[in-house]
Amino acid sequence: MPTAVTSRPAPPPVEDWSVLLDLALAEDVGPGDVTSELTIDADREGRARIEAREALVVCGLEIAREVFRRVDPELGVEIVSGVEDGLLASPGQPLVRITGRYASILTAERTALNFMGRLCGIASQTRRLVDLVADCPTDLVDTRKTTPGWRLLEKYAVAVGGGVNHRIGLFDALLVKDNHIAAVGGLDAAVRRAVDEAPAGVPVQIEVESEAMADRAIELGACFLLLDNLDPATIRRIVEKHGADVVLEASGGIHEGNLRDYAETGVARISMGALTHSVASADVALEIDLVDADGGAG
Repeated sequence: MPTAVTSRPAPPPVEDWSVLLDLALAEDVGPGDVTSELTIDADREGRARIEAREALVVCGLEIAREVFRRVDPELGVEIVSGVEDGLLASPGQPLVRITGRYASILTAERTALNFMGRLCGIASQTRRLVDLVADCPTDLVDTRKTTPGWRLLEKYAVAVGGGVNHRIGLFDALLVKDNHIAAVGGLDAAVRRAVDEAPAGVPVQIEVESEAMADRAIELGACFLLLDNLDPATIRRIVEKHGADVVLEASGGIHEGNLRDYAETGVARISMGALTHSVASADVALEIDLVDADGGAG
């Protein structure tokens, strides 16, 4: 199991994912939860818990809490003492406790678990890969290969797992890729425009696909390169020549099986779309406690 994170990033503000949550509830609940409405007395109350069903890195507690409160503001939703995003949870460990109307709890159940399962899955996979290269001087970095609408939450989960966030979107950093270079007419023109005209404070990264392109981009003033689809031997040579002077990031064709080979080149960053785009959700579940809140049998 991976090690615990040493610091926990703050989750995105609720206003940044509130609409996503509303859409998820509208999709699942629609005009009403017919099963709960028909089978459970509206005033019947009790307790429930969300628990881990496998070893995982906890992520998404505040999002799950907000789901329950959005369904029924009168529900009591408490994160279990000592549990927080970034913690390692073992199978069967309770994470969140909910009290109040059973019907409301069950209406919110699937949406809350969908959010937590997805985010715990990303955080857990990130942590596992970070641990795989923990003794190398390399950061693992995410990409824009995220679920539409989920980007801020998924990037938060990467950070919870110990990864590093790349740019959020097309607006906060300048990354000149192969298609930009082709469209503008060549590497020289693309690098000159990017370096000379980038707004102050906006990072400029140039994608290169060979050692010669890396040499030329640096000659033209680039100080941040994305080494795309290059083998470890080539990346090692580029690191030996330029690693002390520019930031080098490897990307493309990197997976768990060859991650360590790339990290051992000494490259400063490795970006992996797999941190977000092909993650299995973690197994979390909601269980009704078989004792009502008033102490009666459930």
